[in-house]
Amino acid sequence: MPFETQGLEPLDAVLNMRLTSAEKARLKEDADIAGLSMSELVRRRYFGKPIVANADTLMLKELRRVGGLLKHVHNQSGGAYSRDTAGALVALKVYIEKLSHDR
Repeated sequence: MPFETQGLEPLDAVLNMRLTSAEKARLKEDADIAGLSMSELVRRRYFGKPIVANADTLMLKELRRVGGLLKHVHNQSGGAYSRDTAGALVALKVYIEKLSHDR
């Protein structure tokens, strides 16, 4: 069975390490939250690559969807709620930028 390729090189070396059951459970939980294998999570942490939780990706998608719905409300109401929708859109934009920057 061939190993996964990362970049130009195959992942052809194996590192065995010992940890407590609690440490392994925590590593597994963190990897699941990030949507990564435990190996990929350890590689990213050690080599300083970003780790983005699946929840953040899903949150960005949902915030963008909500922004589109607010825009639709604004357009359909002829701007009747423009102050409210503008405030909500500004808050969404700030939060989306913060989440995007943290990635």
